[in-house]
Amino acid sequence: MISNTILELLHQYGYLIFYFAFSLGPFGIPIPNEITIISGAILSHTGVINSWITYFCILSGLLTAITFAYFAGKMFGPKIKHRFQHHKHFVKAERILNQYGNWAMCIGLFIPLVRYVLPVVIGLSGVHYRKFALISYSSALLWTITYFTAGTYFGGPILSTLQLFHF
Repeated sequence: MISNTILELLHQYGYLIFYFAFSLGPFGIPIPNEITIISGAILSHTGVINSWITYFCILSGLLTAITFAYFAGKMFGPKIKHRFQHHKHFVKAERILNQYGNWAMCIGLFIPLVRYVLPVVIGLSGVHYRKFALISYSSALLWTITYFTAGTYFGGPILSTLQLFHF
């Protein structure tokens, strides 16, 4: 079960498991962010863990990941672009940025995988950090609040359904 796995990880690593799940997401952590944040919200809502600490670890992990990705794009832009120019997620992120501009920074956080690739593309496109931070961090706050709230209020039925299928 997903919640049991998260509880085991929490027992071993504490709340930092949420931080690492989000900050290391771009490097192939195989657990989707949506599942992690909803599971954290469910566990918080049931009183197993502290909701404020959980949410702070999730938000700070996501902010760390997108900031790191932005600066990677800024510093290593041409090398990254040359290496990943045919990668489907990179191409999708670049197309979204070119098509929607500032809205792409908002929308991109709501699309799995693109949320980690888009900041690289934004960094290499020359967008100033202040603009990136204002738009992307606000979007990260909105995304995490949305999913954490959904997990808090609708997580029980979701968890019951997952338990029926032995996830």
